[in-house]
Amino acid sequence: MRFTAKAGICAAATALAVGAFAPSASAQLANDWKFGKPFINQFKKVDVVASTVPANGDVNPYGVAVIPRSKDKLHKGDVLVSNFNNAGNLQGTGTTIVQISRDGNVRLFAQIDAGKLPGACPGGVGLTTALVVLRTGWVIVGSLPTADGTSATAQSGCLIVLDSKGEVRETFSGGGINGPWDMTAADNGGSVDLFLTNVLNGIVGGQPATTNQGTVLRLELKIEGNKPPALRKTTTIASGFTEQTDPTALIIGPTGVGLGRDGTLYVADTVASRIAAIPNAIGRMTNAGTGRTVTAGQHLNGPLGLAIAPNGNVLTVNGGDGNIVETNPLKKAQVAFRTLDGLGAGALFGLAVAPDNRGVYFVDDTNNELRLLH
Repeated sequence: MRFTAKAGICAAATALAVGAFAPSASAQLANDWKFGKPFINQFKKVDVVASTVPANGDVNPYGVAVIPRSKDKLHKGDVLVSNFNNAGNLQGTGTTIVQISRDGNVRLFAQIDAGKLPGACPGGVGLTTALVVLRTGWVIVGSLPTADGTSATAQSGCLIVLDSKGEVRETFSGGGINGPWDMTAADNGGSVDLFLTNVLNGIVGGQPATTNQGTVLRLELKIEGNKPPALRKTTTIASGFTEQTDPTALIIGPTGVGLGRDGTLYVADTVASRIAAIPNAIGRMTNAGTGRTVTAGQHLNGPLGLAIAPNGNVLTVNGGDGNIVETNPLKKAQVAFRTLDGLGAGALFGLAVAPDNRGVYFVDDTNNELRLLH
């Protein structure tokens, strides 16, 4: 994915510069985030954990998910990363998920064959940022496939469900799933609510170039024993987000989602460079439209991946530059930002808070690496 930075929004001057809101007093150090201080300000450097390129040459890492429990091939604390492009760098054609340990050991978790899927997935396989690992060991990943890497051939795709051994067991398609782009989960073990953004509503064959039909769905799953998750109900809880086709970025639309402690779902509204809030996301039965604006503009520049920090703040990474931004949703204010090791426009996508809150994992699409801010 490649973005062009918007005028008026500049990266920080140095590779690891802390934003203007960072505390200046030396007393405000590593653990200050526990007392309402910005989470990212305690971290000093960025390190490369590992390459995300598997043996088949897939590139353009998108989704990032930390494994919560060990089971079969899944090891607690390891990170799964989904690849969106194939070895020819065609978007919407990546088929692999790699598993990376804390010390940088990499192995293939799954390579998905579009011809052997156990259910419908219109268009085939092109793995997106929509990637979650459930406590029960199920892995769910989105597919927004293309035939040639262009939006003209993009199709609606599906969600692909894999077991803890990396085997595909089922797919979810239709019912509002149309270009699944990013996802988070409220995981209660036997019951799971998935929150999924979609970016292809109203766009067929790459046209029109812009539409305001991006959605957020809540998918209610039931999990019993070793049976694959059963999809019980799908509800549209937000809609009206701008979607745009783009020759270099394929599609730009609502991306990252994260669930706050009070049940509010935060959405990275990429085209509008804003963070939206959808109240009562788990229980609501009505459509909240594009939600209420938490913050917009300023240091937000095409926000993509989104995660909730342990202090309740919202973390986003920009597509338009190499910055991570921290927003306090209660204050409706951006409280910190920093440039991630000099990475420019188009380098960032998925992110996740590392185990024990020791940093932030993120993917570098330019160099095809998993990195850690710590």
